[in-house]
Amino acid sequence: MSSSIALSFKNQTVVVTGGNKGLGNAIAKDIAKAGGNVVILARSEASAEASALEKEFGVKAKSYRCDVGDEKRVDTVFSEIIKDFGEIRGVVANAGVSVPKPAFEQDASSFDYIMKTNVLGSFNIAKVAAKKWVETGYKNGSIVVISSMSSQIYNVQGPGEPLRQVFYNASKAAVSSVAKGLAAEWIEHGIRVNIVSPGFIRTAQTQGMDPKILEAQAQLVPMKRFSDAPEQSKPVLFLLSDLASYMTGSEVFVDGGFQIY
Repeated sequence: MSSSIALSFKNQTVVVTGGNKGLGNAIAKDIAKAGGNVVILARSEASAEASALEKEFGVKAKSYRCDVGDEKRVDTVFSEIIKDFGEIRGVVANAGVSVPKPAFEQDASSFDYIMKTNVLGSFNIAKVAAKKWVETGYKNGSIVVISSMSSQIYNVQGPGEPLRQVFYNASKAAVSSVAKGLAAEWIEHGIRVNIVSPGFIRTAQTQGMDPKILEAQAQLVPMKRFSDAPEQSKPVLFLLSDLASYMTGSEVFVDGGFQIY
């Protein structure tokens, strides 16, 4: 006797921040591939990416311009989404930024820029989604926050050579902590909040880095390579889905074993 387990988001709407590129776009594509309707939130125009999802997967997709660090704008956009799509099933807080430069060159402006998008932005998205669910009595909301293995370790660009991104790492530690706090508070509302913390990912952005640094980083990973974005998106879909119905406040590290040693 055999049985199969399939991930399906058919007729369900999922919001993905930063869904127009990199990991966010891989997540958006996998949701669409699983039959879900996709909402992309991005600072820049992303209608082309939404149209591509509709054309390739036959789902409904739309993009909205939104600065996730602006709670009022997030609330306005979510009201528009509900009007256009109906009930939102899940949210992926993926948008993030970094300012890689030495600590002596960092200042309040780079701190504010990173923390507003990474920490406050993730919080705003989760808070607004949760409030909408509580208002409507929806009891199966699922939020996945994208953090990083940087929430636990300090990244390096080679043996004994740290990546100079002190505020980025601090922001990801905060992102993971905030998400766990939200999970604890919102259990009573039937809302799950989980975290995916990627390791090194092969994206257009990372491939523009110095090849020597990329190779040195890959050799520090037990699997001896970077991940592809789709390898990170699959765990996100799992946590969004009812297959993870007994998981909340969990932080899943998809890092190729980087933290083993």
